[in-house]
Amino acid sequence: MFFVDTIETPGLGNRSYLAGGARSAVVVDPPRDMDRVIAAAAVRGVRIVAVAETHLHNDYVTGGLELARVTGAAYLVPAAASVSFARTPVADGDTAPVDGDLALRALATPGHTPHHMAYVLEEDGHAVAAFTGGSLLIGGVGRPDLVEPRLTGALARAQYTSVRRLADELDDAVEVLPTHGFGSFCSSSRAEGTSSTIGAERIRNAALVEDVDTFVAGLLAGLDDVPAYYAHMGPVNAAGPPSIDLTPPARAEAPDIARRLAAGEWVVDLRSRVAFAKGHVAGSFNFEGEGQLATYLAWLIPWGRPVTLLAGTADELAHAQRELARVGVGRPVAAATGGPEAWVSGPEELRTFPRASFADLASARERGEDLVVLDVRRTAERGDGAITGSVHIPVHALPGRLDEVPPGVVWVHCAGGMRAAIAASLLDAAGREVVAVDDGFDAATAAGLTVSAPRSPTGPGPAAA
Repeated sequence: MFFVDTIETPGLGNRSYLAGGARSAVVVDPPRDMDRVIAAAAVRGVRIVAVAETHLHNDYVTGGLELARVTGAAYLVPAAASVSFARTPVADGDTAPVDGDLALRALATPGHTPHHMAYVLEEDGHAVAAFTGGSLLIGGVGRPDLVEPRLTGALARAQYTSVRRLADELDDAVEVLPTHGFGSFCSSSRAEGTSSTIGAERIRNAALVEDVDTFVAGLLAGLDDVPAYYAHMGPVNAAGPPSIDLTPPARAEAPDIARRLAAGEWVVDLRSRVAFAKGHVAGSFNFEGEGQLATYLAWLIPWGRPVTLLAGTADELAHAQRELARVGVGRPVAAATGGPEAWVSGPEELRTFPRASFADLASARERGEDLVVLDVRRTAERGDGAITGSVHIPVHALPGRLDEVPPGVVWVHCAGGMRAAIAASLLDAAGREVVAVDDGFDAATAAGLTVSAPRSPTGPGPAAA
């Protein structure tokens, strides 16, 4: 008998796997915070004998090298991946023992990266599960544009061939276990459902129901923006990531926070957007600790900029530190817990701004107020409709485009409120008068706002969101 345990990293939309038998197991695509993997193995009472990477990841720092070192396991890395550390190079068709009659077989599946490798768990020589990494995802495939722009077209076609190879070689009942696709920007589309099989994918996956030209055209047309921090992940993983450091950062008192803000460092308030709007340190930015903290903070912060974290509790702080370490954001230089009154020398140093609904925005427009509607969604989202007369600057581009926001009170919105809160904090720190629309975009039409096809982007800056 075999088992497969899933280790979720929901903030990044990724999954890692612990799979094995009664005595030993393999780990596929481990997260940087490998203590979770070791704990899962301890619960199972198994020894980790192999750690396998499907590819050099572009969206997070791997824990594979450190996990293999700590456990003494073989570190299986695609042979074609260029790395600077000792590992067990894996080529198409190679097998590695796992436990008794369980073995792991490598299948070359280029597309997400040129060197991508899927791994098939076999029991008595029969495939029972496929760890598909960034190749075959649930209802889609991994995006082919994260390596080198000149390779994107060729990798898209390779992705099609790789997915078909998996479907040709594996039975319908084989479980599909991808790393990406649960909200990850490494996915070319949003996954529907949390589990699948080869048989299910034969029916619904575009790579298995469309001809190659149709598939490639659709894949390339649907590619969304790439988080800026992705550019740093591949090199870190190729060099061999340093050990993770989750020790608590130095405590920041009010004068320390003021000094760091004055030095141009980032002070990030992890509290809810509701609490932040009611009162926050002037100049601080609001990235809620729950949700996609790591993705958006790593996307927006200038790489290498020191960061100080503010949180309600020590547990919230530790959670955020772990999330950020997964994407290579350096250990916080300082941190504080409690509330905003303790983070400033006097109450006059706190700022507030209002929150509102789309109905409130419609009323303000009807009253003829001098206001700007700022849409901070990505371009792909705006393609589904936009508020007439709104200005479009994606939240990840906003730090470099603040001067493009027209004068007036800025009513900022996204699809649900989280990114609008980030943008509102950026504008507030820049001295703008801002209202954060904390509402679902579906409510815009119901509020009487005219939602139409988007206008062409204007002004300098990237057109993609």
